[in-house]
Amino acid sequence: MLKVVGCIVEQHDLLLVGLAALVCTLAAGTCIALLRHADRSVGRLHYLWLGVAAVAGGFGIWATHFIAMLAFEPGLPSGYHLGLTALSLVYAIVLTGLGLTLAQLRSLPAAPVLGGIVLGGGIAAMHYTGMVAYEVAGHVQWDPSLVAASLVLGSLLGAAGLSAALADRGRRGTVLGAFLLLLAICSHHFTAMGAVTILPDPTIDISDGAIPSRWLAVGVACASLAILFLACAALALDIRDRRRFSLERERLHSLANAAVEGLVVCQGNRIVNANDSFGTLVGLPAGDLSGIELSRFLPDVVGPLSNGQPDQAVETELVCVAGGTVPVELIVRPVTYGNRPHYAVAVRDLRARRRAEGQIQFLAYHDPLTGLANRASFRQRLDQELKVAQAAKRKLAVLCLDLDRFKEVNDLFGHPTGDAMLVNVARSVTAILNETQMMARLGGDEFAILVPCEHAVEAGRIAEQVIEALRAGIGETNTPTIATSVGIALYPDDAEERSLLLSYADTALYKAKSEGRGTYRFFEARLGMQVRDRRMLEHDLRHAVARGEMQLVYQPQTDVQSGAVLGFEVLLRWHHSDRGAVPPSLFIPIAEESGAILQIGEWVLREACREAATWTNPLSVAVNVSAVQVHASHFVQLVHEVLFQTGLKPERLEIEITETALIRDPGRAQSTLRQLKALGLRIAMDDFGTGYSSLSNLRTYPFDKIKIDGSFVRSVDENEQTKAIVRSVLGLGRGLGLPVLAEGVETEAELAFLMSESCQSAQGYLMGKPAPIDQFSAHTTGVNAAMQTRQVA
Repeated sequence: MLKVVGCIVEQHDLLLVGLAALVCTLAAGTCIALLRHADRSVGRLHYLWLGVAAVAGGFGIWATHFIAMLAFEPGLPSGYHLGLTALSLVYAIVLTGLGLTLAQLRSLPAAPVLGGIVLGGGIAAMHYTGMVAYEVAGHVQWDPSLVAASLVLGSLLGAAGLSAALADRGRRGTVLGAFLLLLAICSHHFTAMGAVTILPDPTIDISDGAIPSRWLAVGVACASLAILFLACAALALDIRDRRRFSLERERLHSLANAAVEGLVVCQGNRIVNANDSFGTLVGLPAGDLSGIELSRFLPDVVGPLSNGQPDQAVETELVCVAGGTVPVELIVRPVTYGNRPHYAVAVRDLRARRRAEGQIQFLAYHDPLTGLANRASFRQRLDQELKVAQAAKRKLAVLCLDLDRFKEVNDLFGHPTGDAMLVNVARSVTAILNETQMMARLGGDEFAILVPCEHAVEAGRIAEQVIEALRAGIGETNTPTIATSVGIALYPDDAEERSLLLSYADTALYKAKSEGRGTYRFFEARLGMQVRDRRMLEHDLRHAVARGEMQLVYQPQTDVQSGAVLGFEVLLRWHHSDRGAVPPSLFIPIAEESGAILQIGEWVLREACREAATWTNPLSVAVNVSAVQVHASHFVQLVHEVLFQTGLKPERLEIEITETALIRDPGRAQSTLRQLKALGLRIAMDDFGTGYSSLSNLRTYPFDKIKIDGSFVRSVDENEQTKAIVRSVLGLGRGLGLPVLAEGVETEAELAFLMSESCQSAQGYLMGKPAPIDQFSAHTTGVNAAMQTRQVA
């Protein structure tokens, strides 16, 4: 080292040494800047800028060497061989270009290191070729150790310089790479010069073809100017590229931030840019993500993404900085960024989707209101439990239950109250069940419970606990008191199939409700026959009108005093093709419960009005209307349509409504009756005295007539209490200005009592039994006599 320092201080012109260092600095910075520009270019431009960088670097190395040689002052005549001097320049340019090209090869492992070593070899080849071209009047001797040191220094520092320049894409990488390349050139040159010892020999002559030092100075000056030009060009390119890259990066960042999803632009495994959404996902500001390896956040998919198919979605877990993972979906797409190939990764947060999928999965097998298993889930669990029970040779109980009069709760207190009651039912019952038992909501107020058991007694005990829990639990929630009925079917005693077990449990439930409600019943074989018979009857009832099995009969309503026929009440009869006559007391309740009463009631109304419109004697016609019809939204429109189509005058139509029809929804009932009154027809309260709040109803609703139920008229001439009731109703009618009609008059004594009490009209077997309208043609055509009416009976 001392020898090298002594060589510099004692044998060199320090001003020229400083100039050599300046030229070398300029050349190194130019070479690195052009290398970086070539690294950002693609196609032909990439290789063109590599060539320009090789020329700038080669000229810089060559100029540095020969400026330093001009600064070398051995005190002897000297010159430079022209051919070898030119060859040294060629070595510098070619080997520098080869080293820069190798450093750019990403497919080559440790490419920057290998390229730097080749670049160091180019420095050495140029230097020692230039030393061979140096002619001096003396003998040149070399120190092998310093020669080797110069080779090592040039190679190591060259490798370090290219590695630093290509590893860090920022300004720091440029400065560090240029500085290390400067050290590589200068340290090699002066270490090699320190290895030289010249022994003067006057006998040695300088050849005539040797280049004098002054001409060499001209060549070096030209090389320096070329380097200066290339340096300015490189600086301009670098400034332009940085501005363009900065603008492109800013536009890309702004565009990326407009995306809701995370977006990352990567080169290899290293993040070049990321938007704020991705930063929020990983827990770091977007500006701090540049330069971080993507595998830090996505350790499982970086390799497959960079080599995989574009636009193919990949689901994985993203690792957050604060710990924990986030489920994400990735889509990769190749992009050009800064004139270089990159790939963009769209990162979609799947947490909301996973929650939605979980909710959908939950709703697919659970009831959204109560959180209980739904019908599909219950059937699936029942199938599983049946297999377990079969293998274990034990019993399995299926309990079906619903809430008694739950529809009335909805009608009177509103659906929110009904929903709260259902939630409370689910909470109360599940609280008494263990992990082997299951409760499900099948729909509406219908629930089912699975109970694996050894004996039927266990199932009965659970049913008792359910009934008691609901009776106690509902009372605590300030909701209306309501009871439940429970039906139980057992495997394998009653059935071995799922559908039969459910059907039999439902049959037992029907039995429990028909025997007083608020209790439970086990399935019995005879119950199944009764339920099947009822369901067949319900099925046939829906088709009775279409099959022509329904028939209307008419019963006259007469004036008590004169016996004149005032009108007819229409009554419905069903003549079943197989069963024969089915009593109204049997099929009317079934029609109301099943909803078939709407179709049947419309047919009755149309037929009655059509028939009455053909009578020459304008008598009234009374049609009974059920509660289901009154509360149907289109009932008033239907009545208006029937009157219009049949041509019957509205004042001839009388609608009979029982008091029970008013209880379900008093507001709607009142509105419907007022609209019917507005059409011009009349409304009668049927079966007065058998319903609820009769006096209040007379005041609230627009009735035109009161019909005393036949149970009060029967034996009125013999029972003093019955007489008092009938007198009271007749007096009430007179006080309200409402005519009163007595039903069920069967004897002359009953009629005489009604006459004595000034009852306006009567109806019963005494005046005429229900019969087809043809039997009353004398009345409908205008012939009307009291004796004729009596004779019809």
